[in-house]
Amino acid sequence: MNRSEVLQRIVDVGIIPVVRGTSSEDALLAAEAVSKGGIPIVEITMTVPGAIEAIRELARQRGTEMLIGAGTVLDVQTARRCLEAGAQFLASPGLDLDTVRLARSQGTVIFAGALTPTEVIAAWRAGSDFVKVFPCNAVGGARYIASLKGPLPDIPLVPSGGVSLETAPELLRAGSAALAVGGELLDAAAIRSRQLDSITQNARRFISLVQKARQAARP
Repeated sequence: MNRSEVLQRIVDVGIIPVVRGTSSEDALLAAEAVSKGGIPIVEITMTVPGAIEAIRELARQRGTEMLIGAGTVLDVQTARRCLEAGAQFLASPGLDLDTVRLARSQGTVIFAGALTPTEVIAAWRAGSDFVKVFPCNAVGGARYIASLKGPLPDIPLVPSGGVSLETAPELLRAGSAALAVGGELLDAAAIRSRQLDSITQNARRFISLVQKARQAARP
């Protein structure tokens, strides 16, 4: 999948499941569960033990049908290892200019993190494809996204932190390009107990919310 196809899939699907867990096995099971629910995207964070191996295994098993990303990428060395393992996009809670430059040089989609307007602008000017607004819930959620979109309408914002079935519609109406969803979709207890059907059902609910919000926004 080339860069433009990755970008298009992220926008089309609108939900980026952010996998945090206690093992690479948990991450692989979570990825499978959201895929069954209609979300062919997963972001494996570097906080997962064995995260890079999980990315490599997922790329081997599902790389032709699932968009696999690496999250919580804090430096260029980690970014290189993720790309070598097969990651198709990179995401970070902050802005590391060397990592953005690497992603651009490799034709890889990147979400640099930012919070303030100055940081958002810096991430966008550095070449970030999307700007991850984190932690969005700590500064007002949808109201904050709407406030940013006023002066910065052309910057595609992806809120992260506090995204739930309750907050998702408002975040989309506020102008979010997509939503990064963690525990509200990928419940840690459900993963540990292998109650994966609940995650699949949650994935379907999130996809339905995105579709309804976009239909309502059409003129």
